[in-house]
Amino acid sequence: MFEVLMYLFESYIHTDVDTMVEQDELADELSQAGFQKQEILKALAWLERLAELQEAEETPAWAMSEPGSFRIYTQEEMFKIDAEGRGFLLFLEQIQVLNAATREIVIERLMELDPPEIELDDLKWVAMMVLFNVPGGESAYHQLEELIFEQPEGAVH
Repeated sequence: MFEVLMYLFESYIHTDVDTMVEQDELADELSQAGFQKQEILKALAWLERLAELQEAEETPAWAMSEPGSFRIYTQEEMFKIDAEGRGFLLFLEQIQVLNAATREIVIERLMELDPPEIELDDLKWVAMMVLFNVPGGESAYHQLEELIFEQPEGAVH
């Protein structure tokens, strides 16, 4: 499923192509690109749920926190998102790329992915997908994009 999401993000979202495509048309295109129907349906459902989370009129209770509070992960979350991934999420909060609500959406979307454990690169892409779709999140998206794609200056030894 993650490969389908990456394909969609790179083909439609990240390239500024018109994203108003019918779901059936999109499923056909993905099928022609070689993706399995089950994976396509999972990816489209994943994106639908992302849209629902971001279009909610009220902030869900799970997405609210007090300033200075600390996120405690469940056992399932700790198994799926390793210490490096959790540390990266904390880092993104500390530099204000993520807030409590977007952090929770990222975690919720990560938990819906197929692999039992999430790689750091996959976490970064999910965070980008979430921030890209958050109304008013352009600045945070671009900041994360710079963090991910910025090449270190100077000679590499």
